Amino acid sequence: MRHLLTPCAALLLAVAALMPNAARADSIDGNWCTDTGLRMTIQGPSLVSPGGARMAGDYTRHGFSYTAPAGEPGGGGTVTLTLMGENMVRAQAASGSIEPTWRRCGPPVS
Repeated sequence: MRHLLTPCAALLLAVAALMPNAARADSIDGNWCTDTGLRMTIQGPSLVSPGGARMAGDYTRHGFSYTAPAGEPGGGGTVTLTLMGENMVRAQAASGSIEPTWRRCGPPVS
């Protein structure tokens, strides 16, 4: 006995596969926040830092590294970000300090 999807079920599966969250769930791209209110955005090799600086960095699907501007978290050194799951990033700074845990969040509100 064969089980076939109804046309409605097939359409729902196709739409779910194309949703933006499904596409980025397994990548570091997106908006990230800390419990203390810091924010950053990663979009491919582009980053908006916690201090608002726009810069380029070294991007992989599951990681990102950049040189943090002076006066920002990790300032003056390399910050390495590693995707730890769909909604969490771990941060390490070569110099200075940075919040170690970042969670996926919505876009900034101006």
